Amino acid sequence: MVRNAFELIVGAYEDAQFGPVLVFGHGGTAVEVRADTALELPPLNLRLARGMIARTRVFKLLRGYRGLPGVDLDAVSLNLMRVSQLFVDLPQLVELDINPLLVDADGAIALDVRVRVAVPTKPGTQRLAISPYPSELEETITLDDGRTLLLRPILPEDEPSLHEAFARLTPQEIRLRFFSAMRSMSHVMAARFTQIDYDRQMALVLTEPGIAGASKIYGVVRIHADPDLERAEFAILVWQELGGRGLGTLMMQRIIAHARHRGIGEVFGHVLRENARMLALCRELGFTIKPSYEDPMHTTAVLALR
Repeated sequence: MVRNAFELIVGAYEDAQFGPVLVFGHGGTAVEVRADTALELPPLNLRLARGMIARTRVFKLLRGYRGLPGVDLDAVSLNLMRVSQLFVDLPQLVELDINPLLVDADGAIALDVRVRVAVPTKPGTQRLAISPYPSELEETITLDDGRTLLLRPILPEDEPSLHEAFARLTPQEIRLRFFSAMRSMSHVMAARFTQIDYDRQMALVLTEPGIAGASKIYGVVRIHADPDLERAEFAILVWQELGGRGLGTLMMQRIIAHARHRGIGEVFGHVLRENARMLALCRELGFTIKPSYEDPMHTTAVLALR
């Protein structure tokens, strides 16, 4: 009944070392012969799902050729993200195959599905090699003028907004935060700041409610922990247009609470001696300010959590 459609395979299985692994590729009865599949670790977002699809040879056909229209790639991406979420939410799932998943310009439909379940040995999120997006850290912030902003974990899709936010910084703000003069933020640096492992790092962005990457960023606070979680380095930046409203204090309180919840022993950060506002904020939150013996221009703010 469905004509001019492609047969694809979408699925996942549990690997002994990496936990759940997602599979996408050219499906049908000859899936093993074609050997045209891509693998990815959950959880997936839209960017990762599209990248996974693009790594297969069948992707060139899916975009359309010789007068045939391209398929609904968003529908394919959505199916991948849903399978990914199933393995995050359901620890009983061991294996799942949708083959074939028929896809054309109007959408996708599954013709055959195979599922294998077992008694779970770990919760769903503990099976994952990559920690999922911690939605429980999202918080709506109401400003004194009635505006509402969203404080949430950073996402890979925030890279365009981060570039735009960096362009709004003054040279003095850049020097106080990055300890050097920078004219622009490179793609590599922005990717390192936005594509993080939530297990060892956390970055909260204060942004307008809306789609990640299309909403304005007003503040960023982050920590980066050692593998043993003994220490974590913090950094914070609140744009001047929202300065003086206590947002820096609030963001620091939230990241410290997260560090304490993760069992991190100590939070520290390097602060220039001339950065009086940052030093005052640290003292207000109970940090101890220590001089740097390597560089007299720097100090180290330290807060013991246990």
